[in-house]
Amino acid sequence: MTSKCSTSLRRAVVASLAGTALIASAAADPAAAAEQSQAASCSAACVETRTLDVGGVAYAYRTLGTPSGTPLVLLNRFRGTMDEWDPAFLNHVAASRCVVIFDNAGVARSGGEAPLRMTDWAKNAGAFIDGIGFKQVDLLGFSFGGLVAQELTLQRPDLVRRLVIAGSGAGYVEGANLNPKAIEVATKPANTDEDFLYLFFKDTQTSQAAGRAHLARLRERKDAFAKLVSEKTWKAMLSAGSDVGRPETSLLNRVGAIRQPVLVANGIEDIMIPTFQSYALAQAIPNARLVIYPDSGHGFLFQYPREFGDEVTRFLGEESQP
Repeated sequence: MTSKCSTSLRRAVVASLAGTALIASAAADPAAAAEQSQAASCSAACVETRTLDVGGVAYAYRTLGTPSGTPLVLLNRFRGTMDEWDPAFLNHVAASRCVVIFDNAGVARSGGEAPLRMTDWAKNAGAFIDGIGFKQVDLLGFSFGGLVAQELTLQRPDLVRRLVIAGSGAGYVEGANLNPKAIEVATKPANTDEDFLYLFFKDTQTSQAAGRAHLARLRERKDAFAKLVSEKTWKAMLSAGSDVGRPETSLLNRVGAIRQPVLVANGIEDIMIPTFQSYALAQAIPNARLVIYPDSGHGFLFQYPREFGDEVTRFLGEESQP
């Protein structure tokens, strides 16, 4: 697998490392050449973590994939870091396009403060995308990241070409709001593997086995979970999520303005964000399609990394409106 995501990205890497402005030919720079050489032999489990300074905030990120197509930027879940993206999914999608994962401001390996408002989470994600040098991107937002992705698309429609919303909803949807037990487990001071399997996978033998296989893949990375999301940051995420948690503030009131093609996907029984929220969201967005995966829950994309990867690749590769 090659990993030369884009000329603009390599220039941003050189600028960040050297502390200077972008240069005309990053490919000739030894740091960029070393990055390309390493990435050519590395998958998601070993590709290097880099940092990019944007407005005084050091964003930690990783890139992999090919330079073809519009870059795909992933926005992570509640209490999620770069290390939580399944390498099987990342590698599958990166076989045909540039994929960028990062920790938003205040999250895990990145610097700065996690904001209390959803609009600021989106602004920070947009600032990172600008800093890396992309003029237009595709977005994939998972769970909390799906809310951030919708907000960013509404803020800056020219930046986003296509949008994937996975295991997420609109904040408030009548009759389909968050499960109190799931919230209790998700906000424990520390989560165990059993907590994760309960929250992300269906209570069936096959889904639970897929969850354990997913956790094993995550641990293939030697420095996995070296930095976790702090309590201060995940409480800021809760605060930001509350911005869309009432009938009058639900994203359902605004997503009709999203004109981009949108893929909404979820598992058949999501106990974190009820699956009906995905249906309501797809119904409210003019150019949305909905895909539901069987025998799965919130973590369906990690239970079906190749199948969902194929769906994402097909969707992003289309030229026409859905």
